[in-house]
Amino acid sequence: MSRIRIALVAALSAALVIVATATAAPIKLSGAVGPGFTITLKKGTAKVTKLKAGKYTITVKDLSSIHNFHLTGPGLNKVTGVGATGTTKWTVTLKKGTYKYVCDPHKTIMKGLFKVA
Repeated sequence: MSRIRIALVAALSAALVIVATATAAPIKLSGAVGPGFTITLKKGTAKVTKLKAGKYTITVKDLSSIHNFHLTGPGLNKVTGVGATGTTKWTVTLKKGTYKYVCDPHKTIMKGLFKVA
């Protein structure tokens, strides 16, 4: 009888871990473009260079009407508008691969990239 209880407890514990993982809140990232000729993507205060695959919330602050924030990668194409300013929030699922972010009008000087494993 005790083996059945141990097996039941183990199964329930595993199920709780799976549910907790599946319902975990997305990781928060912050992007900014402008007001000068700068574009950034950060996790906390650190520049994003690599991330784990998964769900993320990206809050982008577009601080200049001459810039935009354009994020592309495997199955992803998100962009703010040139001419507009303000804050935009995206919830995305990042897959394994390389992602790039640019200001389209100034893509030769305002760009960044990161890898997802």
